[in-house]
Amino acid sequence: MQSKNKLTLEGIEVRAVSIPMRRPIVSKVGAYPEWPFILIDVKTKEGVVGRSYLEPYLREAVRYIGPAILDLADMLKGRQLAPLDFFRDAMNKLHLIGRQGVSLIAAAGIDMAIWDALAKAAGLPLAALLGGSVGHLRTYNTNGLWLIPLDRLGEEAEQLVAEGNFNAIKIRLGRPSLREDMEALRTVRDAIGPDIELMCDFNQGLALHEAISRCHGLDDQGLYWFEEPVVFDDYAHSAQLARELKTPVQIGENIYGPRSFLQAVLAQAADLYMPDLMRIGGVTGWMRSAAIAGASGHPMSSHLYPEVSAHLLRATETCDWLEWRDWGNPIIAEPFEVKDGFVNVPNRPGNGIDWNEDAVSKFLY
Repeated sequence: MQSKNKLTLEGIEVRAVSIPMRRPIVSKVGAYPEWPFILIDVKTKEGVVGRSYLEPYLREAVRYIGPAILDLADMLKGRQLAPLDFFRDAMNKLHLIGRQGVSLIAAAGIDMAIWDALAKAAGLPLAALLGGSVGHLRTYNTNGLWLIPLDRLGEEAEQLVAEGNFNAIKIRLGRPSLREDMEALRTVRDAIGPDIELMCDFNQGLALHEAISRCHGLDDQGLYWFEEPVVFDDYAHSAQLARELKTPVQIGENIYGPRSFLQAVLAQAADLYMPDLMRIGGVTGWMRSAAIAGASGHPMSSHLYPEVSAHLLRATETCDWLEWRDWGNPIIAEPFEVKDGFVNVPNRPGNGIDWNEDAVSKFLY
């Protein structure tokens, strides 16, 4: 599409779909046989459409996130689309009701779509618009190994590795006992061998005393990281674990906005960070947090949103791992592909999200 110097909002369309999970999520935070997405189209008078989506976990969330998106979009009417200006104005508007939760999630969805529109108008991949480049990213498969029966873990681990010749996969821990967690790890390691990196996620499921005992008990298992052993905003106790353990502590998917990200870093709450785009504040919130991670020397990975996250990691100083999940692939016109454990960020304008409208129609609710 021809490059345009100015984009002006014409309207925003918000839709919701729910996609059945190939491997239903079973974790400490709940069970999810389906995965909802809120689809956002930012339409401009110049004909460019910016697209993004949100992953709100709950089907009913569109009832309150959708109106919040449309409310925040009102401030864009008649104005040039400029994501930094929008982010600043959105944060100022939210001073009185809070800059976390639904309000920031709604702003993040709009922010991502604006950046997509700007990249399309410039004829550039989002990574290039941000000053980076397209190319490969190492990725791990997060599409399974939930808290399922132990006798299913080995076969599923083999499947996860084979899906993209992955060099890394993730397992969920926090079973009723250390013995069961150890058995789960042995089963998976026996199935995949010693050369595949293995991350683990506790999904905030442990109280402090449990986390101390459990993580020390697992500290010699060669895991790449312990993810969210305790409640996400308990920075003091997370910092205690990071100090005591040999295995790096990973947090970040539940941190809201770059200011809270800075507070976590200042509290030395973790060794590694993995922001989630709908909570960190979209592209703008990510890039501001990536600057903090870069200045402090903390490796930065992603949480969900593989298409947009892949572009952002290519422009992130301390880029570590892309979390790969394919739950949204049915509604994406050209899903990204994994080959030999790497995702290739495509050299096409925008963030890589265009809708498969036939699939969208099928999954609408």
